[in-house]
Amino acid sequence: MHFLDQAKIYVRSGAGGPGAVSFRREKYIEYGGPDGGDGGRGGDIVFEAVSGLNTLIDFRYTQHFKAARGGHGMGKNRTGASAKELVIKVPVGTQIISDDDGETILADLTEPGQRITLLEGGLGGRGNASYKTSTNRAPRQHQPGEPAQEMWVWLRLKLLADVGLVGLPNAGKSTFINQISNTRAKVGDYAFTTLVPKLGVVRHRNREFVLADIPGLIEGAAEGAGIGDRFLGHIERCRVLIHLIDIAGTDPVEAFHIVEGELAAYGAGLEEKPRLIVLNKIDLADAELAEAFAGELRQAGAGAVHAVSGATGQGMDRLLDEVLNYLPAATTTERPGGEVEDEEDEQPWSPL
Repeated sequence: MHFLDQAKIYVRSGAGGPGAVSFRREKYIEYGGPDGGDGGRGGDIVFEAVSGLNTLIDFRYTQHFKAARGGHGMGKNRTGASAKELVIKVPVGTQIISDDDGETILADLTEPGQRITLLEGGLGGRGNASYKTSTNRAPRQHQPGEPAQEMWVWLRLKLLADVGLVGLPNAGKSTFINQISNTRAKVGDYAFTTLVPKLGVVRHRNREFVLADIPGLIEGAAEGAGIGDRFLGHIERCRVLIHLIDIAGTDPVEAFHIVEGELAAYGAGLEEKPRLIVLNKIDLADAELAEAFAGELRQAGAGAVHAVSGATGQGMDRLLDEVLNYLPAATTTERPGGEVEDEEDEQPWSPL
């Protein structure tokens, strides 16, 4: 499945149905009169966040969404049928943005099942029966029904992940995420092996969290160099960032400053998020060199520095232990005997 995180679509709610102009004409009823019913209500445009989706690719092939209009009113005081709402299903983490300025957020769907009515359908028009008065016994006026609402909007997906993985191209991010999660990201000995964000579920110490890997950043990404910084939006919601640095690549201190500078240039609070600085590929260097590079990074303001190998898994347990400190504590329940069990423990099957 192709990954798409932005899409522009047209939405239009349903117009209200017109009211009817009708009169009773029955052979054995001496006095007739107006009996035109009201029109039905038009359909709403509703967006719903659903789990199981992680791309907006469907909106590349379908860009127009139009709800049905309300039914016409009819004689014998029959009201027109109201149209059903049109539900547009989007991935969790989707933002709906106004096309007028490209910045105003109309809705932010961050929970599975969350719904938002973006456009309301028009009300049905009044039939002539509702205009009857003591002085106007045979009204012929009616209402046509309220018009539909329409607009163009942008859909922008920001993946929901607990931990974000950043670094220069070829820092070993794909190998890293393959080592600790269930994903199978492409690995290659060239820059920009990762072209779109990847998500992986990491299981550690009976806990689970979602790790997001985004394409590598290079100097000038904020100005559009390389792939640019468009994918940084996918880590805006992360609780902690892992900054991966290749110990066998360019100067680790220079690499540290480049990525940190691009995060600060992007803004959106990324520069304030807690981060773990990690020297990767220590299987390609001796312990003395790794410690020397770690010392230089600490002097450059990196704080604590972890050393791991994405290829062999060396140092991963200690790093993941540190990651868990930034995540919410696991919910536990107490058994009758005073024992504590994780909420994720398997429960006996029940038909209820």
